[in-house]
Amino acid sequence: MKLTGRVIKQGQAAGRALVSPEPIGFLGGVDPETGVVIEKGHPLEGECVAGTVLCFPTGKGSTVGSYTIYRMNKAGTAPAAILNAQSEAIVAVGAIISEIPMLDQVDLAKIDSGDWVSVKGGRVLVEKVSPRVTPPTGKWC
Repeated sequence: MKLTGRVIKQGQAAGRALVSPEPIGFLGGVDPETGVVIEKGHPLEGECVAGTVLCFPTGKGSTVGSYTIYRMNKAGTAPAAILNAQSEAIVAVGAIISEIPMLDQVDLAKIDSGDWVSVKGGRVLVEKVSPRVTPPTGKWC
């Protein structure tokens, strides 16, 4: 399935989708050393975002979240790409300074965790996981 989005940070990447129905705050919400979501009660709590195409509606939280994304990139725990329904400045700046491809205005309802997602420019290619296969979680860190 082909989707499109608005380019926030140009680039290309591919990986398994990790989809959150709720916003993500990186400062205090994701451990930059491990890439694991640590926010209590978050739908992705305990999941690892490293190397995934991380899909979430929008960002939230402190401006230091941009630096947290940068730290994750340096530690090798950052997502391969970020897809949002609506970007916000904190995540956008983090993606830009970390060279992580990022798009927004993407119809995230068409992506499930475990799908194989390729991002190139403003294009998103989604390869659905077989319904008989349990989609992997992001816990491969």
